[in-house]
Formats: sequence, C-alpha cells, structure tokens
Amino acid sequence: MDNAVDTEFAHPHHLDAMRVHALHRPEEAKPKVPLGQMGTPHLTYRGGRLLSDVEVVTVFWGAAWTGAQKALAGQLNGFFDYVLTSPLIDQLAEYSTSKYRIGHGKRVGSVNLTSPAPMATTHDHAIQRMLEQEIASNPAFPKPNANTLYFVYAPPGVRIVQGGAASCQAFCGYHNDIGGQILYAVIPYPTCAGCLGGLTVKDALTSVSSHELCEAITDPVPGQGWYDNAHGEIGDICAWRTKQLGGYVVQLEWSNRANRCL
Repeated sequence: MDNAVDTEFAHPHHLDAMRVHALHRPEEAKPKVPLGQMGTPHLTYRGGRLLSDVEVVTVFWGAAWTGAQKALAGQLNGFFDYVLTSPLIDQLAEYSTSKYRIGHGKRVGSVNLTSPAPMATTHDHAIQRMLEQEIASNPAFPKPNANTLYFVYAPPGVRIVQGGAASCQAFCGYHNDIGGQILYAVIPYPTCAGCLGGLTVKDALTSVSSHELCEAITDPVPGQGWYDNAHGEIGDICAWRTKQLGGYVVQLEWSNRANRCL
C-alpha cells in the first residue's frame, strides 16, 4: 500500500514534487527562467476523482496536542470550521466537472491520538499504517467515505520523511493517498525558517493547511485530477503567497479563469 521510499537517505528525486508544500526560500523567489519561457500555468483535468464536498478529520498525533499545544489544536479546528465554507472554497468551483461539483465542506471529526506515539523520525509509510489501523480497529476514529480527508498534524520535535526527503529539509507538508481510497494530508510542526516563512507558528500551519486542502480537493490522487506538468498542483503555482481571510492566513491558489493567483 505504501508508495513512499522507505529510507531517509534516498536520492531527493524520489520526492514527489506534485504533492508537497516546498520550503520557503526567499533567494529562489525570482525564477531563473522567465515565466513566459516556462509557459503560463494552466491546470488541466486528468479525469480522476475530485472532492465535491470535502469532509475533514483532524488527527492531532502525539501527547503534545493534549498538553502544551492543546490551544493551538483548538485554533486549527476553528480554522477548518471557518475555511471549509469560506470564499477560498468558493473560488475552487471553477474546477467543478459534470461528475464532481466542488462545494462547501465541513469538519466532521477531530482525534487526539497519543498511542501509538509518532517516532522522532516518522516515515510516510508509518503514517499510512497508523491511519489504516485506526480506521480498522478504533471505533472512535471516523471512517472514510468518498469525500473524507484526514489532516495529520505532527507534534514539535517530529521529523517527517516522505519519498526520501524530510520536513524542514525539503518540504513543509504534503498530501497523499492509500490505494486511491484513503486520502490524507500531513502537516509537520514548523520549527525552521523555511517552514515558518516569516509567519507565526499558527499562521504557518493555516497557510500550509490551506495549500494542501485546495490541492487535495482538486487533485486528491496526485496527478489524476487538476494538474500542470510544468508547475504542479493548484497550490504549488502560488506557494508562499498569502492573504488574510476571516482572521486566518491562507495561501493564494491558481485560477485558470483569472489566469493568476487569487
């Protein structure tokens, strides 16, 4: 079931760039190749599933979320309660298809998971195994349907490895799937400048979460929904460009219709 590379020492090209939120690197903000030469971004639909009315389950993994980070966990739940019926979701409607109408979503659950605890270095395959086991054996863990999206938040001090690369080294978050059936996003706790991007911890978390949320709605199984071969997913094109929405920091997302980040 695992499609990640099972070693943190793998070559970086194994990192699946179409599903990760890359580090903030101000020195790289100006592309070396002019945008016109790279081609104007344009997402095309690859025929796969979309999330019509996303149902988010937040999974706060580790004891810190019931202790020192308890208030922050509550703020993140409040963020989803707002953002899932906000203008950020409204702007995704342009990517609706005859089969999938993208509309408002809702947060349908929140889980504090302290056992098993995440390892100091936790691989993506361990996250997949945790989700599969909790879904199968924990009656209190919300079960997936066609619109379910699990958001797994790691506690401070946990390094996430996916595709041979690590959080705060190559990425700040990503979304993935298990066999095309279980959809999830992973948001490491931001402790480095590259994942804070000059923001507070809370604002960095809501920014990265909004990036992965919009990508998972429009491209839930990476590369099978709305995608651009040169530029990636809807959030990749506008990475680290943010705005305030309802008191929260969210990332701008690419609009084919407006031909810009909105």
